[in-house]
Amino acid sequence: MNSVQGITLRGMEAVGVEVEVEIAGGLFSISIVGLPDAAVRESKERVRAALRSLDMAVRGRVAVNLAPADLPKEGAVLDLPIAIGIASAMGRLPSVPRGIFLGELALDGRLRGVRGAVGAAILARDTGVPLFAPADNAEEISLVRGCEAYSVESLDALFACFRGERSLPPVSERGPEEERARPEPDFADIRGQAGAKRALEIAAAGHHNILLIGSPGSGKTLLARALRGILPPLSHEELLEVTLVRSTLGLPFERGLTPPFRSVHHTASTASVCGGGSNLRPGEVSLAHRGVLFLDEFPEFRRDLVEGLRQPLEDGVITVSRASGSALYPCRVLLVVAANPCQCGWEGDPVERCVCSGAELERYHRKISGPILDRIDLHVSVPRLLPRELVAVEESGGESSEVIAERVRAAREVQRDRWASLGFTCNAELPERVVKRSLALSAEVRPFLSSMAGSLRLSARGIGRVLKVARTIADLAGSRLVEVPHVGEALAYRDGGAFR
Repeated sequence: MNSVQGITLRGMEAVGVEVEVEIAGGLFSISIVGLPDAAVRESKERVRAALRSLDMAVRGRVAVNLAPADLPKEGAVLDLPIAIGIASAMGRLPSVPRGIFLGELALDGRLRGVRGAVGAAILARDTGVPLFAPADNAEEISLVRGCEAYSVESLDALFACFRGERSLPPVSERGPEEERARPEPDFADIRGQAGAKRALEIAAAGHHNILLIGSPGSGKTLLARALRGILPPLSHEELLEVTLVRSTLGLPFERGLTPPFRSVHHTASTASVCGGGSNLRPGEVSLAHRGVLFLDEFPEFRRDLVEGLRQPLEDGVITVSRASGSALYPCRVLLVVAANPCQCGWEGDPVERCVCSGAELERYHRKISGPILDRIDLHVSVPRLLPRELVAVEESGGESSEVIAERVRAAREVQRDRWASLGFTCNAELPERVVKRSLALSAEVRPFLSSMAGSLRLSARGIGRVLKVARTIADLAGSRLVEVPHVGEALAYRDGGAFR
């Protein structure tokens, strides 16, 4: 009996799979047991052809057991360990070294990249064994520090290594590259909208969720896309988290430090955004982890999808449970949502006339629930500029994204240093117990906030979020204490506009 170590994915976690192979006499057949999915069952044809290309014809009755037997196995990631197990059982290989093997086989024996390589590298590091992975996955594996990994081009090269005829190139550790593309669009390219730009700077500095309300053509989408250009670059740990999510889905590796930006259409399903499906895949909210999740035409999204975002926005993680099991995915996102003020889009517009009835306005405003609005820190009106205002505005739209990004980066550094001992990186992540005790409020803030909370109908969560935003405004201003003007500006962003 020969066994080889492979992996399968359970959510984003790589779980070890022991591949056992037995060959008996009789007519040729290959059977794979241990809850394999269709891709795993089809591996027998890929494995057989790849071994034949190395002059290893498989004969007899081949039984492949994938243990543990009660764990579902999925994908082509087990092609390589199955091929090694069969070749070893045929007596064509010396002893197989201890390690984790993964890769999809081409019919000529080449190894193709697979999804889940980053999770496999983390598992190999934690268990202290080497990882043998396709060369296509080497770059993303290089981000996992402390992992002994080797790049494999083909089955022939791996077998030659087992026989001591050649060595495999090791995957060397590489840190993140601090290359950032020029922001597109740049804040300097956006005419007017000084108030919205200020709100976006605060959102980026503290990682606060933001709602943009304005008529069609006012620039909401342009502003949302410009936000990515002023976010701080990802740290190595954050880049690894982002890469782990992408690797789980088999998406191409992106080495740049620019935070992700995911724009979701309002026809998207709940599973595609929150995650799930028959194979428990992460959704758009996890692909936007440590970056921006943009939901345009927010009131048009399905109600169950919008309400499904409540817990992820609060906790920064989402648990997806199905009959086949459950998985935990990260989703620490900066949520940007855009909405028209009414169904026709022209309520409050200085030129166009709104044709919505009172009942239609009420129905449209109720599409966004109070609990979701409560989790959005900044509610910003984006007025449409008149043609004469667009012409009158200077050629430059104001400060560039680079200048604003420097202020945001400085504010984030202050927050990171302040909250490092508590395990937080920005103000938006703070739990209520920290908000109440550690924000360094001036003596005048509490009575001022008490007097304003009633008139604005703020909930306990709303008050906490106002204080977090005020702390971010103080950080941007370089102030040690949170003063009344900082709280006043934060309260101005809690009005909610038409949706209150």
